[in-house]
Amino acid sequence: MQQNVLILDFGSQYTQLIARRVRELNIYCEIHPYNNPPKDISGFKATILSGSPFSVRAEDAPHPDLSEIRGKMPLLAVCYGAQYLAHFHGGKVEPSETREYGRANLSIIKDAEALFEDITENSQVWMSHSDTIKELPTNAVRLASTADVLNAAYRIDGEETFAIQFHPEVYHTSDGKQLLENFLVKIAGVEQTWTSEAFVDMTVSELKEKIGDDKVVLGLSGGVDSSVAAVLLHQAIGKNLYCIFVNNGLLRKNEFDSVLDQYKDMGLNVKGVDASARFLDALAGISDPEEKRKKIGNAFIEVFDDEAHQIQDVKFLAQGTIYPDVIESISATGGPSATIKSHHNVGGLPDFMKLKIVEPLRALFKDEVRRVGAELGIAKELLGRHPFPGPGLAIRILGDVTAEKVRILQEVDAIFINGLKEWMLYDKVWQAGAILLPVNSVGVMGDERTYEKVVALRAVESTDGMTADWVNLPYEFLQKISNTIINKVKGVNRVVYDISSKPPATIEWE
Repeated sequence: MQQNVLILDFGSQYTQLIARRVRELNIYCEIHPYNNPPKDISGFKATILSGSPFSVRAEDAPHPDLSEIRGKMPLLAVCYGAQYLAHFHGGKVEPSETREYGRANLSIIKDAEALFEDITENSQVWMSHSDTIKELPTNAVRLASTADVLNAAYRIDGEETFAIQFHPEVYHTSDGKQLLENFLVKIAGVEQTWTSEAFVDMTVSELKEKIGDDKVVLGLSGGVDSSVAAVLLHQAIGKNLYCIFVNNGLLRKNEFDSVLDQYKDMGLNVKGVDASARFLDALAGISDPEEKRKKIGNAFIEVFDDEAHQIQDVKFLAQGTIYPDVIESISATGGPSATIKSHHNVGGLPDFMKLKIVEPLRALFKDEVRRVGAELGIAKELLGRHPFPGPGLAIRILGDVTAEKVRILQEVDAIFINGLKEWMLYDKVWQAGAILLPVNSVGVMGDERTYEKVVALRAVESTDGMTADWVNLPYEFLQKISNTIINKVKGVNRVVYDISSKPPATIEWE
């Protein structure tokens, strides 16, 4: 069994980054809301408290129950967590006299402290808080300071409890990964066993035990997630896996046929189902993005239900759900983090469908999925494919979805993606696509006035999709693509390029 690290989420925008940094150390971790932790924590070897947008001085500040954690396992409190331990355990937290946001440097580090081993003075850290710890809690020992923050880090005597007012999980903290390794490996003694090979062995074994001789139906999309899930399941249950690739009418140009061809050499049992009309009918007149996602999710379930009834004794529905899907779909009903967007493959099945869910990738981030795919021997071309949203082009068409709008966007998207490949830019981009905006713009073509659609192009670089920066594509490339789109795609007379990063924007517009 993996040795786990528990991350308690207080609503910080950086909580997922903590998990990513821990995973990079080949250590498995799980994020749970501070007010809904696991009932059984015996499998965890250490706990990390996240930051939070709340102030510990506020009446509605999160109050975690740490009675089963503090003093019983190593604990690292980050930002809000550090202030919480101070404020409610003999210390004092007050508003900062100066805003403490952005880069800072450690001006003092206490000698011979395990948490700061191999970290030197002047190491850069990232601050993000409006309160500061004026007095340390009972039995606390100061470990580090910056020019503006006296109590940047401390530990509690007599227990393995550590606290820091900066964020080790962000790239701006130059030795953040080292600090996390010091805490988890050197202090908590967590073994670094979370590898692709170990995941494959463990998951295949668990799938065999869970599924047995039962049959599983899996919805393939042609993307990395569902493909890796399919190969994992195929290794576990072989011929009892039945893959269905649905044409929802919202795929990229010619994608239905090309994806089916792609799977021919992978040894998978795949059936193609054209349900374009069903999805477009379900979306007719729907403009709200969340409603569109739900309509698409329901239509997927209905198609799978129809197909599953044609296979005798199917017991499971498999999905390529990954960890960011889960994180972004959990609302404040389960914890303090806000819902960013729901995902069509998260949230369970309707009552009428009796299949049980199996999600072999539910614990993985996107880059981990790719490493597992490589371990399984899946072709580089497939693993290098850009992520594509489950709801397809429906959430790249702002407003209502029609067959004509889909046609326009498919043509624009094909020009953009093919252009990236021709210019050898595709592999330098994590995800790219086009968005059809719900506005018309005045243009001039052949000395005549036009009033046609505007499209936005988007290309981002990322590791796991939790954060992303826009890609600085060459002006010459953008000029060429813009001219080609306007000249060849009827109905479009203006092209713009999205230069927003995540956060604050999301990668998809809906």
